[in-house]
Amino acid sequence: MNTLILIAEEGERKLIEQYLPNIQADVLVTGVGAYNIMRSLRDLPLDTDIINIGYAGSANYAIGSVVEVTESRLNHPCVTYPEPVFSLDTLDLPCTNYRAVCYSGTDFVTQSDYRDCVFDMELAFIVGLGFRQVRSLKIVSDNLSLHAYHEFGSGVDAR
Repeated sequence: MNTLILIAEEGERKLIEQYLPNIQADVLVTGVGAYNIMRSLRDLPLDTDIINIGYAGSANYAIGSVVEVTESRLNHPCVTYPEPVFSLDTLDLPCTNYRAVCYSGTDFVTQSDYRDCVFDMELAFIVGLGFRQVRSLKIVSDNLSLHAYHEFGSGVDAR
């Protein structure tokens, strides 16, 4: 089984050196969002060991907090319907501040009643492709502020 570290943008590569320095793996820059995930990962074997690291927003975790993701869900706060919840293994890193759910959406989250969680735009789409081993580490870049995200994630493209 090959291990592959996924980052959405080149500016997140520094997170690998900072938080995953002892993990030997290839790195793939996927691009932001669902379409880029599907395009980048559709031909990978499902037994590829995936580690996703990147920035995420949170309504209440402090900026700079390190979150190991325990579950991946889609973010759709206005409707409820049955869908799978994906459990993830953790990396058990000493730098972790929290273990929490990650809600993925198709747009940047600027407000939410959800607490004690993080928001991104890729993880649910990664696990939804059916990989057998997915782990994820998110660094809180903002408290649901696009402006703060741009400041914290300097070097990360925002289009």
